[in-house]
Amino acid sequence: MELNTIRPAVGSVTRETRIGRGPGSGKGGTSTRGHKGAKSRSGYSRKIGFEGGQMPLQRRLPKFGFKNINRVAYKALNVSDIEALATANNLDKVGLDELRAAGLVTPKQLVKILAKGSISKAVAVEANAFSKKAEEAITAAGGSISKI
Repeated sequence: MELNTIRPAVGSVTRETRIGRGPGSGKGGTSTRGHKGAKSRSGYSRKIGFEGGQMPLQRRLPKFGFKNINRVAYKALNVSDIEALATANNLDKVGLDELRAAGLVTPKQLVKILAKGSISKAVAVEANAFSKKAEEAITAAGGSISKI
C-alpha cells in the first residue's frame, strides 16, 4: 500500500445534492421543501422544544419548588478536615488561603466549618461561618475562631 493509492471506502463519499436547479434535476420547484408552511420559507428556524403547535412538554409539566435569590451557599468543611490539614502541614492558623492552597475550596467559595469529627490541636481557624458545635469544639481544644 502506498499513500498515492489510498482511496475512501466505496459509497462513503457522495456528491452534494444540488437542489433548486430546474425541473430536469428532479429536485426543482419546491426544492424538496414541500408546499407552504413555515418550513418551506427562507429564514425558518424551529424553536427549541417546538412540537408542531402541540403544547410543549415544558409547559405541560407542573412547576414546583422555590429558588431563593438571597440564598448564601457555603462549602461545608468539618472540624476533622481542619485537624487533618493542620497536622499534615504543621499549621497553627488555618484560614481561607491555606484551604485554597490545599485544594479544599475554590477562590470564590464561602466556607462554613461544621462539627463532624474531633479536634485536639489548638488552631486559630478563620472562615466565613461556623456552626455552634464547631465553635465549641475548636475553643475547647484551645484554638480560636474568627469570622470573615
